[in-house]
Amino acid sequence: MDTNNPKPTAKSQSSTEAFQRLLDIMDRLRVECPWDRKQTIESLRHLTIEEVFELSQAIVDEDYQDVRKELGDIIMHIVFYSRIAEDRKLFTIDDVINGICDKLIVRHPHVFGDTSVKTAEEVADNWEKIKLTKEHNKSVLGGVPDGMPELLKAYRMQEKAAGVGFDWENKEQVWEKVEEEIRELKAEIGCGDGSGNGDGKWSKERVTEEFGDLMFALINYSRFIKVNPGDALEVANKKFKKRFSYVEDKAREMGKSLVDMSLDEMNELWEQAKLM
Repeated sequence: MDTNNPKPTAKSQSSTEAFQRLLDIMDRLRVECPWDRKQTIESLRHLTIEEVFELSQAIVDEDYQDVRKELGDIIMHIVFYSRIAEDRKLFTIDDVINGICDKLIVRHPHVFGDTSVKTAEEVADNWEKIKLTKEHNKSVLGGVPDGMPELLKAYRMQEKAAGVGFDWENKEQVWEKVEEEIRELKAEIGCGDGSGNGDGKWSKERVTEEFGDLMFALINYSRFIKVNPGDALEVANKKFKKRFSYVEDKAREMGKSLVDMSLDEMNELWEQAKLM
């Protein structure tokens, strides 16, 4: 297969026309619209982050019409950044697209070369090795942004380290680590009463560190049981919100405010919510 000049299909030709339409619209907006003309790469940053979160929410909600819309917004942002960069003589949209095409070819030697793989895990492992050798990345963890949400950052760092062989052998070992971290956290909290009085005060700094170690170990375990920790936490969030909303609704039906109810009363409604 000619990876540089693949044979066009009716579908790809149609996609090219649609993409060119977007490029033409952006060119016109940069000339004729005061807002679009004013934007910079820096000014778009927070808007792009917002669009990514909106896409993420649409995926969680399984609202695929909204997913389509949000993907359009993100493609627009990519074109917008590239158009601004072209104005500044930094790079063009062609540079962006050809760059990712080249990267995909390099990172898929099992498709565009002679490498043989059998599983998705083998593909992921090869990626990390390719980044260090062919792409000359200085660090395995260098591709994990400091500004990434903490839970996702932990998951990605663990994945990348595993990609070069730095990993546990099995999930049982990881669970032993989780239990070890639980014991260490309990021991750290148990060394004081947290009151801040006398020698019995426990260290918030040490407890924070041990709690972080426990979370890191649990995230590591999630990899071994093929559960995305962010998705799992969002399931728990939605479940809590649904049940707590039930408690609030029932309290209103009873003519009560939550602040005036006892914990026992709220717990009774909570148990009802769990049956819904």
